[in-house]
Amino acid sequence: MLNNIYDYLLLGSLFAIWFVIFINTILVTSGFMSYVKHYKDEKVRILEEYPFVSVLIPAHNEAKVISKTVHAVLNLDYDHDKYEIIVINDNSKDNSHEILAKIKERYPDRLIQIINTDGVTGGKGKSNALNIGFEHSKGEFIAIYDADNTPEKQALKELVYSIKNDEQAGAVIGKFRCRNKNKNFLTRCINLEGLYFQWMAQAGRWNLFKLCTIPGTNFVIRRSILEQIGGWDTKAITEDTEISFRIYLLGYHIRFCPYSATWEQEPETLAVWFKQRKRWVKGNYYVMFKNYKYLFDKRAGVVRFDLLYYLSIYIFFFVAAITSDMIFILNLGGFVETTVEGYSLLLWFMAYVLFVLSVQIASSTERGESGFLNTGIMLIMYFTYCKLWAIVACMGFVSFVKDVFFKRETKWYKTERF
Repeated sequence: MLNNIYDYLLLGSLFAIWFVIFINTILVTSGFMSYVKHYKDEKVRILEEYPFVSVLIPAHNEAKVISKTVHAVLNLDYDHDKYEIIVINDNSKDNSHEILAKIKERYPDRLIQIINTDGVTGGKGKSNALNIGFEHSKGEFIAIYDADNTPEKQALKELVYSIKNDEQAGAVIGKFRCRNKNKNFLTRCINLEGLYFQWMAQAGRWNLFKLCTIPGTNFVIRRSILEQIGGWDTKAITEDTEISFRIYLLGYHIRFCPYSATWEQEPETLAVWFKQRKRWVKGNYYVMFKNYKYLFDKRAGVVRFDLLYYLSIYIFFFVAAITSDMIFILNLGGFVETTVEGYSLLLWFMAYVLFVLSVQIASSTERGESGFLNTGIMLIMYFTYCKLWAIVACMGFVSFVKDVFFKRETKWYKTERF
């Protein structure tokens, strides 16, 4: 029996957590079904003629990783006369300019452009850098790779094949994997997070709703769409999520291609992780507030589901997580009393089991990811890594409100490389 407001808050918060995890479990299960389907697909995915593609690589102080990335793109299994590489060295203060100049000099027969911006023309964020690169491009399709990426040889070919065979696809996205996953506990958690929320959840959303969100790297988009919408929104620091909404509002869908993969470097310290994730959260709050009106517009179609999905993750889930944790701590300290320990424990346990099950399903789809070590990490990351997200959500929201209140301009939020 519910005797006080704390009982209602506790049960309500635990139910909200359980519900969000349940939704993600459905998505991951659907993603797994999609994985099984594509795994059995022996169809030859080859075009008679491949279109010209412009590959944009925005970079800001990326001297530690840019050489490896450009060489990986140079080695793509794609006709060298059919794609150009445009690196936007955006107001970098390191020796990126010298590194890129040497690469261009080493490959005089390849289509490589190096655009060096300064504090006047650049240094205003990834969106601005991409717009600069787009102005210099000539491809029918535009592909994007972050400066810390090493795409697999077939990555671009698979993306192009998918978009050429789907006229309603405004963009096609692939997978991204953690290349430094074995560094420490944090990177192992990030690796599992990527398999769960990106690989499997994206596949599930595509399988169920024909809905995906651009992840910021390893994707292609039609040039005609970028021209129609005027490029990337320079106020958006999660330009990938923001442009996804505008593509859907034009009547296109964003297709998921499980055959295309890139490997990227993830944060190796909590300080860098917090900075990166806070940027993601703050950017997604911007996108939600920019598009909230479409929640009440039937013509918005799948955009409404995406808005609800982001609201459930970035607001309901984290408010519920903070509320339940606070009540639990206060209860332990004897400051409040709750009388529904049995019900709350049951809901908590169900949420925990669903979470572990979902991550286990996601990890089983990639070779070497379902071993004993990862299973152990899954069992404890719910109490550690996932709790950090609640803190990040609060930090991101506060930072977003401050930006709006003080009318601060968007800056390039650089993720430190290792």
